[in-house]
Amino acid sequence: MSTCTKVSRDLDEPLAGTAAPARTWLLLEQPGPWGANALTSSHLDPDLGRTLERATEDTGVRIALIRRPGRHADCHTVAERQVYAAHTAPGNVWLRSATTSDPEQLLKLDFAALGGGASGTFDTVLDGRPHTGDPLALVCTNGKRDRCCALLGRPLAAELAASGVDGAWEVTHLGGHRFSPTLLVLPFGYAYGRAEAPAVKEILQGVQEGRVVTEGCRGSSAWERPGQTAELAVRTATGEEAAGTLTVVRTDGTAPRWEVTVAHTDGRIWRVTVAQGASLPPRQESCGSALGSPARMDVVAVRELSRPAVASLMAR
Repeated sequence: MSTCTKVSRDLDEPLAGTAAPARTWLLLEQPGPWGANALTSSHLDPDLGRTLERATEDTGVRIALIRRPGRHADCHTVAERQVYAAHTAPGNVWLRSATTSDPEQLLKLDFAALGGGASGTFDTVLDGRPHTGDPLALVCTNGKRDRCCALLGRPLAAELAASGVDGAWEVTHLGGHRFSPTLLVLPFGYAYGRAEAPAVKEILQGVQEGRVVTEGCRGSSAWERPGQTAELAVRTATGEEAAGTLTVVRTDGTAPRWEVTVAHTDGRIWRVTVAQGASLPPRQESCGSALGSPARMDVVAVRELSRPAVASLMAR
């Protein structure tokens, strides 16, 4: 039987607008095996995992576990754990790092402030500092959620680490199993699908140069799905590569059609019409799931607004 990844690739399912939304990512190192819901089915204390899940709900913070690529000893104790926090909203992008010997320290964080882009709580509670190393390349490898993530993600993570990518980590869940190998790059927060090592290295080089690579991009986690789609459409239409130059300033409408306003730091503004449709023919969204028609985001129109139109729009 074909895997969900092969079917999605064969059907050329579009990637844009499929990234997991998260204004802020909180990443905790947890070696050893992961279950389908890793926060409560790993060697992390499951009560702590459940409490963290509840504490981050509706705060804009998405929490995930990470581990270094390679074989993992079935260890129950960890002396020191790496912790990262990253905020992805343009104009306030940052990546902080810390270590902790007690993961329960994370419960002292002000998650609402963290989700709003304030790094102070991370620095105060965990003695966090700006991350000065390579960009983070987070590859989903959790085979308990979907076998494609293990079969395709683990070799990619291992290849990146073996080739000297110091920021390579395995991560528990990025969504979109059928786009494996899936990748999230921090600090900018762009997600990628069907990733291969040479392309990932180009993406990471782009991050170091302040550029966004749009090939294979699923979208920025800073935005909801219509905004992800609209921002990528403007980048494609204009050839804009610089990170942090485009912001989704408003989204009007409801499913299945939105008018998304995207602004450039130089004052230009676009209105992008995005329509939600169903991917056909039916396919599995994940290996072992029933056939379905996952939502897809299609760009209907990209229109740069004149100055009078911009003034009228902003006056509303």
